[in-house]
Amino acid sequence: MSELDQLPDQDTEETAEWQASLDAVVRNAGPDRAVYLLRRVHEFAARSGVSVPGLLSSDYINTVPVSAQPAYPGDLAMESRITALDRWNAAAMVTRGARFGLGGHISTYASAAWLYEIGYHHFFQGKDGKGGSGDQLYFQGHASPGIYARVFLEGRLSEAQLDGFRREADGHGLPSYPHPRRLPWLWEFPTVSMGLGPLAAIHQARFNRYLHARGIKDTSASRVWAFLGDGETDEPESTAALALAAREQLDNLTFVVNCNLQRLDGPVRPNSKIVQELEARFRGAGWNVVKSLWGEAWDSALSQDTTGALVHRLGEVPDAQMQTYAARDATYIRTHFFTGDALSRLAAGLSDSRLTELFGSSRGGHEPLKVYAAYRAAVEHRGAPTVVLAQTVKGHTLGSGFESRNANHQMKKLTMAQFREMRDLLELPIPDSAFSGDLVPYWHPGENSEEVRYLRERRAALGGPVPVRRVVAKPLRQPPARPFEALEKGFGHQEVATTMALVRLIKDLMRDEETGRRWVPIIPDEARTFGMESLFPTAGIYSPEGQTYEPVDAEQLLYYREAKNGQLIDEGITEAGSMAEFTAAATSYATHGEPMIPFYIFYAMFGFQRTGDQFWALADQMGRGFVIGATAGRTTMTGEGLQHADGHSHLLASTNPAAVSYDPAFAYEIAVIVRDGLRRMYGDRPEDVFYYLTVYNEPKEQPAMPAGPGVEEGIVRGIYLFRHAEPAGAEPRIQLLASGTAIHWALDAQELLRSQWGVHADVWSVTSWTELRRDALDADRARLRGEERVPYVTAALADAPGPVLAVSDWMRQVPDQISQWVGHDYSSLGTDGFGLSDTRDAVRRYFRVDAESIVVAALDSLARAGAIRPEMVVRARDRYGRRG
Repeated sequence: MSELDQLPDQDTEETAEWQASLDAVVRNAGPDRAVYLLRRVHEFAARSGVSVPGLLSSDYINTVPVSAQPAYPGDLAMESRITALDRWNAAAMVTRGARFGLGGHISTYASAAWLYEIGYHHFFQGKDGKGGSGDQLYFQGHASPGIYARVFLEGRLSEAQLDGFRREADGHGLPSYPHPRRLPWLWEFPTVSMGLGPLAAIHQARFNRYLHARGIKDTSASRVWAFLGDGETDEPESTAALALAAREQLDNLTFVVNCNLQRLDGPVRPNSKIVQELEARFRGAGWNVVKSLWGEAWDSALSQDTTGALVHRLGEVPDAQMQTYAARDATYIRTHFFTGDALSRLAAGLSDSRLTELFGSSRGGHEPLKVYAAYRAAVEHRGAPTVVLAQTVKGHTLGSGFESRNANHQMKKLTMAQFREMRDLLELPIPDSAFSGDLVPYWHPGENSEEVRYLRERRAALGGPVPVRRVVAKPLRQPPARPFEALEKGFGHQEVATTMALVRLIKDLMRDEETGRRWVPIIPDEARTFGMESLFPTAGIYSPEGQTYEPVDAEQLLYYREAKNGQLIDEGITEAGSMAEFTAAATSYATHGEPMIPFYIFYAMFGFQRTGDQFWALADQMGRGFVIGATAGRTTMTGEGLQHADGHSHLLASTNPAAVSYDPAFAYEIAVIVRDGLRRMYGDRPEDVFYYLTVYNEPKEQPAMPAGPGVEEGIVRGIYLFRHAEPAGAEPRIQLLASGTAIHWALDAQELLRSQWGVHADVWSVTSWTELRRDALDADRARLRGEERVPYVTAALADAPGPVLAVSDWMRQVPDQISQWVGHDYSSLGTDGFGLSDTRDAVRRYFRVDAESIVVAALDSLARAGAIRPEMVVRARDRYGRRG
């Protein structure tokens, strides 16, 4: 029974005839012939415009047959010499570094060399070409030695710099992998956190279209290339957004998967075939797939395969066995691969050397004609992204000790004998005398050599060198004061959540004629939760197809509006996709020379916890923008329970050096912080940081910004006195430090302490525990250099009498960050542990952070300091209850 049985058969006799014909083919010519005919009919139907489902896999052969290979446009001999030089210098650099025990990877680039060289010579567009952005290149991280070797050949790196590979402490070395923050003139995209590169590449291609559709920049000439290994595709992020790329027809995107069939410990798919698996996965997602599996030596062998036995055999041999063939001799191959009469006859006409060549070096990814044909097919395809699946041998040209060996990822150096073998194989003019010392030499043919002139001419024709990162100063005018002043005036007695206050500010800033269009609001399908649905009809939701339907709420004021030039990016339920989009927007100032202001708002719990690795990559890529953890805190989103109760994001954010983190309590603090962020990230001297703000969904009165000196500076630096306890006399006194929504519990506690216990408490608003700690750490480092500097938090609290009690809606480690720099007895309250569902009051009592618990803790601190009698603490505990 199938779904077709539910459809009426309008001509049963014709159906029976087709079935009988197929039966006859199977009986007379075998099932392979039947499959061949069905596929031919399927292809013909597709070409004829008949809508049929696509085939998920094809035979284990090249997509572009030899008869369809385009003419090669370059000097093949010259490019082969250049590739050989890059192979040599990459291996030499890692081997020379090995004497310091620094490691490095040799085998990955050895397998992928031609995949890059063909791009350098014929495809990768530089930033000096049309559009000024060039192509965006996501290099496979473990191949970085080969990229450095190429840049060295171009003259952009010296031998001394190559010798600084993985030796960065003096500020002049080369990072192990593509790290823009460590080498900002070269690398654009960090890719070594496996899987993040492919995800980022998809959203970069999409963001290129977004910029174009909104009239910010013409990106039609830019193409995104993502290079990854077949083992990397096991990471879920590698394929998480494939459907998005196909759905939005991102034909400005090309993946190149280096299928050397090996991951770090062994074969990627020992008992099956990773290429066929990836083909089905990409085709199923709607991608165009181009396979480049076999080299020129296979062309004649396949042409002699009149029965299809060879193609069938190639398709059934598992990858681990294919790796074994690459490492064994001709006798083994004849015995174990060429089984059966048809294959035995074919093998009889092949010499031993040809057999070892077939299963050794003759892979599609190692031959420039095959790679060029695959790339040409990729860039000429329209209507869908393309993935090139190129089969290679890991460790190719490094000698028999490396090629196809399971351990070659961990092998960090070659012996002098292996280098001599490699020299001969690559036909490099390196004399024996060059091997007389302890170090293998680098080899450069000279600035005026034919090789260097050729590669420079090719790069000039394609728009300049790659990779390269350029930042052209383009400061943005600071927005008008009115939107900020609206928050600074407060909201009177109206209760407003800080989430809503922040959203209001951003909506007002988006109306600015000059900078408003540069805001990029990014939301993972929670716009209505955060009160941002009013942006739907005004800003519109970006969709490359526009709106091809009538929305169900079309007659409502805040209807759901998609538009080709929409400003709002609503990613659906994908924090990873949203972060990738944010990163593309946050680095547009460098990638495209167009500073954008991304504003990514999400459930606080699902930021640094769920996508912390992407935040680290964002920092590496020097992204700028605003990240908003909404519905923050462990006791404000209590109906959602454990999973949504966020009490630790600020601790996680504190580990990211580029994250400037704030936990504002009031709307006016948000205004000051955002204005400062715009100045720091988009002003005349922009900094490579991003701002992280946590805001709350609990409506509270929003007062006007207090008058007096130091308030605005204190908000930015991290702490200021919000409410002083009057009068100041001989009464016991304590300092209450609070951030975010916890300041309201502290204020209630201040009143209880005064009215019921005769204790005066000053309440301080701590906008950033993390920034206070970083300032203090800087002061400590300055003291070690002989400079005297007082931490800001130490100076702020220096004259404040009494002990200090800190409280927040976060775990105690967050406020405890500053404890050692506070010159008073210091204690804290927090929400350590898992969250739970209940009313806010009940959950705050459970965590002992409510006003009454603050009172008990404050009295306990005073008692320990000898300022009050211990009996007061006992009475307070009895009065407020011991439950929880």
